[in-house]
Amino acid sequence: MLFNTAYIIICINLFGFSLLSEKILYKSIGLKFSYPLEKEKVAAIQGMDFEIPEKSFVTISGPSGSGKSTLLNLLGLIEPVQEGKLFLLGQEIGRMSEKEKNRVRRYQVGFIFQQFHLFPILTAEENIQYFLTRQTLPKQEVAARTKEALELVGLWEHRKKRPSELSGGQKQRVAIARALAKQPEVIIGDEPTASLDQKNGKGVMEILKEFVERGKTVILTTHDSMVQSFGDMNLHLVDGRIEGGGNVVLA
Repeated sequence: MLFNTAYIIICINLFGFSLLSEKILYKSIGLKFSYPLEKEKVAAIQGMDFEIPEKSFVTISGPSGSGKSTLLNLLGLIEPVQEGKLFLLGQEIGRMSEKEKNRVRRYQVGFIFQQFHLFPILTAEENIQYFLTRQTLPKQEVAARTKEALELVGLWEHRKKRPSELSGGQKQRVAIARALAKQPEVIIGDEPTASLDQKNGKGVMEILKEFVERGKTVILTTHDSMVQSFGDMNLHLVDGRIEGGGNVVLA
């Protein structure tokens, strides 16, 4: 059943009763963000209100300059909240200390980048292990998570290869494995399939869909209708605003 609403709230309340039982992962109230340009400010996000429940697969679309990457940076605690409020699991991000933000980025948020961002001198498994060691996990746990993640993306047999020895699709799967191995609450991706062909892109999306089925959340920017087809919801941005109320799909 499909709904359109001017106020983007995924978890809708009808007559005081919630239609969804999931907890709210993100909540935004009047969110605004601007970049300095010479003596002026350019508005990238212009007053967004939305809620994203846990266990969601959300895609964000829109033309270049519409605010997609800025919104992801705010959700990933890369950019600071300037105006309005943004909550993660009930905690206001704007009131977090840098120590608290670092902990959220290290344990609760996984990132997938369009250009992979793999260390060229490290092997596939070492690229994953490097970030896990920053979580101060025991060596056995690091090894177990690395193996599980690489097996999930079908690259365990390529674990000793460096990025230069891998195809574009394989490098992106290593990047996904790195995010999965953190066991975060949410994976955030900035057009992670943009540099892949349709076959490899679909394979990446199927892996992320399985992550959601395990009870986690995925939020991706994209221009690809194939990617949007995997989502529970698509937010279309235009000039820093959510256009037309968005699409809400209730199972």
